[in-house]
Amino acid sequence: MSYLTGVPTGALRGRDKESDALRALVDRAGAGAGGCLLLLGGPGTGKTALLDLAAAYAAGETPHGFLVLRTQGVRGETHLPYAGLHALLHPIADRLDTTAADMRMLAEALRAGVAPGGLALPAALLRLLRTAGRPVLVCADDLQWLDAPSREAICFVARRAVAAPVAVLLASGEPGTAPGDLPPLPLAPLDERASCQVLDDLVPDGLPGDLRTALVRAARGNPLALAELAGSLTDAHRTGTAPPPETPPRGGRLWRAYADRLRGLPADTADLVLLIAADPGIDAATLVRAAESRCGLAPLEAAETAGVVAETPDGGFDLADPILRHVAYAEASLARRRAAHRLLARLYNGVSGGEHQRLRRAWHRAAALDGPADHLAEDLVRALAAAAKATAFPEPFRVLERAAELTGHGEAKAARLAAAARHAWQAGQPQRARSLLSRIDTLGAGVEVRGHAELVRGSLELRAGTTDSACDTLLAAAERLLRTDREQAVRALVRAGEASYLAGDNRRFLAIARRAETLRRPDDDHVTRLALEYLAGMAATFRGRHREATASLRRVVSGVTAPPSAGSPWALVWGGVAHLLLGNGADALTLASRAVEMARAHGAVASMPQMLEILIQAQLWSGRYDAVAANAMDGLRLAQETGRATSGAQHLAWLAFTAAVAGDEETCVLRAARAVELAAAHGVSVAEALGTLALAHLDVAANRHADAVNRLRTVARTGDPLVVRVMATPLLVESAVRTGDIAQARDALVILDRWADSTRDPDRLALAARCHALLAPPAEAGERFSEALELHRQGACAFETARTRLLYGGMLRRSRRPGAAREHLHGALETFERYGARLWSEHARAELRAAGESVRPSGSRSEADRLLTAQQFQIATLVAEGATNREVAARLFISPRTVEHHLRNIFARLGVRSRVELTRLLY
Repeated sequence: MSYLTGVPTGALRGRDKESDALRALVDRAGAGAGGCLLLLGGPGTGKTALLDLAAAYAAGETPHGFLVLRTQGVRGETHLPYAGLHALLHPIADRLDTTAADMRMLAEALRAGVAPGGLALPAALLRLLRTAGRPVLVCADDLQWLDAPSREAICFVARRAVAAPVAVLLASGEPGTAPGDLPPLPLAPLDERASCQVLDDLVPDGLPGDLRTALVRAARGNPLALAELAGSLTDAHRTGTAPPPETPPRGGRLWRAYADRLRGLPADTADLVLLIAADPGIDAATLVRAAESRCGLAPLEAAETAGVVAETPDGGFDLADPILRHVAYAEASLARRRAAHRLLARLYNGVSGGEHQRLRRAWHRAAALDGPADHLAEDLVRALAAAAKATAFPEPFRVLERAAELTGHGEAKAARLAAAARHAWQAGQPQRARSLLSRIDTLGAGVEVRGHAELVRGSLELRAGTTDSACDTLLAAAERLLRTDREQAVRALVRAGEASYLAGDNRRFLAIARRAETLRRPDDDHVTRLALEYLAGMAATFRGRHREATASLRRVVSGVTAPPSAGSPWALVWGGVAHLLLGNGADALTLASRAVEMARAHGAVASMPQMLEILIQAQLWSGRYDAVAANAMDGLRLAQETGRATSGAQHLAWLAFTAAVAGDEETCVLRAARAVELAAAHGVSVAEALGTLALAHLDVAANRHADAVNRLRTVARTGDPLVVRVMATPLLVESAVRTGDIAQARDALVILDRWADSTRDPDRLALAARCHALLAPPAEAGERFSEALELHRQGACAFETARTRLLYGGMLRRSRRPGAAREHLHGALETFERYGARLWSEHARAELRAAGESVRPSGSRSEADRLLTAQQFQIATLVAEGATNREVAARLFISPRTVEHHLRNIFARLGVRSRVELTRLLY
């Protein structure tokens, strides 16, 4: 069955800027000063839909009563002179029946297809449109297929329409076929948000998140591709038993359009195109050797001119669009494809280039079936194992899937499918991983293979399903693997522990840690010992046995830099977490940064959102909120692209927190609500607590202390992670003191005191001292605040230092020491302004005014990147690049109203009055 049940909406998703430009052109023509726009884009990009929108607007939504004339190029009529004009002028053909010589000439051209040369006929067409008695909209689609005389006449009018009530809209889908002197309006691919909206319109019942992500990735922003991919879905796609479609259906409009383009290429060119389609990214030297028997690379020029082939950034060659690549390969006969693969295998045989070239050779031999199937399969597996890192082509999961297809034996076949599923998961393709796992069930695989499959299945569930289900599956995988693969069994236990941590289920985490403790053996390898120490240290921390935890955590941080684990991003993550729990923020930041860079270098895109979580936590503790916002935005994007909903919830919560620090209430509430919603759906208690923490920070900044206390009571419950409770304690103590709930404040402080004392981290000790200052009697408070500030000087978090100075300054003012108060309040204000923390800056100014000081307005630094907050600068840059408010909102996951609010502040801070002035300032 097809899931394509929706109806496209009236709005064109992701085409706001283009739609506005077309409406503006029509409006100018209605006022007597027309013009022209040339829409440029490949098949399926929405050119015709935009022409339809403009025609509907001109015909029914303007007060000018437009005459709308349309024509479309047809490949079969390209050789017929004036066929395009015949279609365009058919609705007003009766106006040509006059005695005027130029109109008779125009009528004769349409009747007989002949006309005198020169300007006479184009000038007659221009006069006809100018004297139509009302404004005219001319729409010419598929300009590349219009006959030459019609195209020349319409373009003649387009160049002169600016002085007439005539708007000309042209659309061309082939590179190099449109006049270069007409104002272009290129249609870029839809962004991810708009692509998702198109799918939601087409499939109102919704699609599984990872399937939707896969379709968005496959369509690459092409609206027609999205529609045809959605229309090709079946029950097997939705349940994950079939891999998501990677190309629109064969025979569909988009496929036919690309096939038509390819059929127009010369034979020698088509052969080179097939080689490139079979080996995307092929280097120039190899392609030259492949073309030696022909005419070298000269035939490739026709493909480049037609926009079929493009050079890659590293100097190789690929087809201009992955969908076009699939079409070029599939449209070739089986014999031609096998011949291409055999040739490529010979070219890569013995060529310098290391193990990557060996893998390409094995791939092409397997594709050509150039040998016994079992030998080809073994060659693929060995070549992949020898490759230093993941490659863009051939992708590891495809290599292993092909090896499985060539393997006849059930156990070996299942093992290769399980390995392929693991690589697909790591590559950010969970839907394909699930489909590969579903094929194992019918093969009668043994315990070890099923254990590996369960490990992948549990990992998928951990990132995109529910944490409880993930934990169950991972524990089952660990038990299956214990006898045959201890390292992977322990890895499964670590992931099960992560699932229980994310769920806020400390009891289950402790049970997992106890189980892991029974598995220790003297002959365990280094990574296994490291994983077991990590679980032991985490468990002791959760029990509140911080001194006991210290020993295990220190063994983890010393072990992660040893050679056996130094190359593992996950070992570095364990070390980063251990450093955080030990209070070593700078070391945690170093290891987390290395883990992120290592994962990026290895192409492990799917693990990046989780790597970034640890990096963000380390940056947050040191008050690097700009970096937190940038990395959380990157993490959210990657989580959405790879179907990592649990990680996406956490990144949304971090973005809510940075919005709270900035005092952007609307954005904070929007992001926190989405984070909490996503967390509840997937059982991610951590993200729910972080979203609540962000709202509480906003409440404290806005002096809503009773609201903050109510929120923080939920965060402070035993089941929430220690790190979140530690972060929440200073806010809870401050708000509880302000509301008179001293007992609750003292109870909350116990956890922070115990943990800060065990780590001796100056930043956490400073926060604890600040809390004690708020609880101390007036005679002792000053000493406590001074102690906190001294500790802050030893730490790294300037923002929390400013918060302490604000509270101390307020206390000094109330103690009738305005001079001493002003020193701290000025320091706090300067820091808050540097952070762009609006609400906290207002607090500091209010305290300064209360201390008898006239407060200047916010500073007027000349450099925009220093004057604006990170988010304001990001918004300013996007606006200066031409983005509309709606496009900025979609890119940054905020509301258009928030963008408007920020723009007003940006204009005020930079002293500009318009978008034009902003663009001039930034560029």
